[in-house]
Amino acid sequence: MSPGHLPQWLLWAQQNAAPQPPAANPIGMILPMLAIGLLMWVMLIRPQRRERAAREAMVAALKKNDRVITVSGIYGVVTNVRPEADEVTVRVDDTSNTRIRMTMSSILRVLGDDQPADKPSAS
Repeated sequence: MSPGHLPQWLLWAQQNAAPQPPAANPIGMILPMLAIGLLMWVMLIRPQRRERAAREAMVAALKKNDRVITVSGIYGVVTNVRPEADEVTVRVDDTSNTRIRMTMSSILRVLGDDQPADKPSAS
């Protein structure tokens, strides 16, 4: 038997073989990944950016006599702001005039005028 002559049953098997599945569509694979990326951006990254921008605006707007709460939970009144040194001085006790120097990022939030720094509001 020569290599050019194949048995009849082998030719028939090749002709009747199961059709090959079509190649995967690259666009069909990329679309779910893009959807997941978009969902991640909308639910995680965008709110974090918004929160960071609001916090930076709050820290940049710090001024003397603002009532604040620090990250460690200390209530106080801003007595000095030095943005070039990223430093703020907070008075924490009126009777002894105790002051604490800290970084501006240590300020958690600025309290409104209706809530005194010494006493939490009674709810």
